[in-house]
Amino acid sequence: MAQTPKMTSRPASASPLFSIGSVASIFSASSVKKLFVASILPIAIVLIWQFSGNNGSLFGGVLPTPDRVASAWYTWAFGSRGMGLNPYSGTWFDSLVFSTTRVLQGFAVAVIVGIPTGILIGWTRMAAHGIDPTIQLLRPIPITAWLPFSIAVFGISSLGAIFLIALGVFYPVVINTTQGARHVERNLVRAAQMMGASRFDILWRVVVPASLPAIFTGLRIGLGIGWTAVIVAEMIAVKSGLGYVLWDAYYVGRMDVVIADMATIGLMGLISDQLILMVERYALAWRYVNANR
Repeated sequence: MAQTPKMTSRPASASPLFSIGSVASIFSASSVKKLFVASILPIAIVLIWQFSGNNGSLFGGVLPTPDRVASAWYTWAFGSRGMGLNPYSGTWFDSLVFSTTRVLQGFAVAVIVGIPTGILIGWTRMAAHGIDPTIQLLRPIPITAWLPFSIAVFGISSLGAIFLIALGVFYPVVINTTQGARHVERNLVRAAQMMGASRFDILWRVVVPASLPAIFTGLRIGLGIGWTAVIVAEMIAVKSGLGYVLWDAYYVGRMDVVIADMATIGLMGLISDQLILMVERYALAWRYVNANR
């Protein structure tokens, strides 16, 4: 009797982070539609703001119209440095680099400390009883209340700003990580125990991967707080960056630069959040595949 050949299934290869399909999806009809819908409200606000102005300003000259803001932003970014009476001309990129570097440094410190701490609190009862109460005691203290402490310890320097950013990012990261580790599906843990996995293997191969959705949520929230903290720190504790320009421009009455600064902060927050979402989609590809079934 002739034997029928066995059908062997080819394993699906993992798709790279930037495959041709992922690039094409960016320019797909649905993506363009989402971008169009998301742009309606901001464009409407800008148009209403522009046409409500009188001689380039609103509220008796206090608030400049978008065209004046755009002009100031262009000079701030591309103007000749040191030319004329505009101290902000050509300094936008430097301020952006200063603030972004501080946010990344503080964010990295908070992630390195916060994720292991959250896993530890969520997974071990001793850490939950010994560490979590202290975190919950310090968490309600706002970032602004830490400013005098930061200046006293670090002086007027970038270290103070990095400290405040790391502190602001730390709490959402550690709390979300704790919740993720604490609510791991118990059947997964029992299955790993039945297969003879050690406690460390269960922690590394079960608890950490299962906690990733909560961890990424904490990273997104924490990064937003990090941009808030850097502006607060640079207003008082540092003499460079977007926060310093924001306060200095307000002090001399340059509201067009103030609004351009605010728009820059918002755009950087949006871009950094989208970058975390891209990493999340790659790291949790299995989650998105299951959701689309």
